[in-house]
Amino acid sequence: MNYQKELDKLLVKIKIDNKRPKLLLHACCAPCSSYVLEYLDEYFDITILYYNPNIYPKIEYNRRFDELKHFLLQFKPHIKIIELDYIDKDYYTAIKGLEKLGERSQRCYNCYLFRMREAAKIAKQKHFDYFTTTLSISPYKDAKWINEIGLLLEKEYKINYLYADFKKNNGYKRSLELSKLYNLYRQDYCGCIFSKQVKDNKKINSV
Repeated sequence: MNYQKELDKLLVKIKIDNKRPKLLLHACCAPCSSYVLEYLDEYFDITILYYNPNIYPKIEYNRRFDELKHFLLQFKPHIKIIELDYIDKDYYTAIKGLEKLGERSQRCYNCYLFRMREAAKIAKQKHFDYFTTTLSISPYKDAKWINEIGLLLEKEYKINYLYADFKKNNGYKRSLELSKLYNLYRQDYCGCIFSKQVKDNKKINSV
């Protein structure tokens, strides 16, 4: 499936119908949210879901959340945020037995599924029309996995998933431009303790 083409078709339909569906957007940080919000705000009434208990340590989690809130005040102050509790043991339960696998492995798949499942649940409970995630904007994230998970959850929770590959159409490039324009904090690792260890080891080996 060409996820961008699917999204393009839906956006055309939304314009024709002249209605703004309600979208719950799972977001991991301000830089990844920047282009996605710029792109979709024309078509949807967006609420952000910040659910990322995979982020390590807690101080980093707080920094990313604070940066996202600060960015929204400048960029899209009408957009609301839902924050779920930071319970990191839930993340470790979701990836149990996969801790020794590398980046872009089944461990990462389980992490996507774990966070996107909460988005689907909340979207269903609060009567959103669609749910999706900013994760596909990253060139290091597998958009095929993310959209397959979205379809799985769409069927499970009977809630529409918004197919997308936000890195397309220079989406990732635009996120870099917006990050520079708004002086956003751009983290240098994905978020979990395992990705941080990879980053730290690279720094040590480069010395």
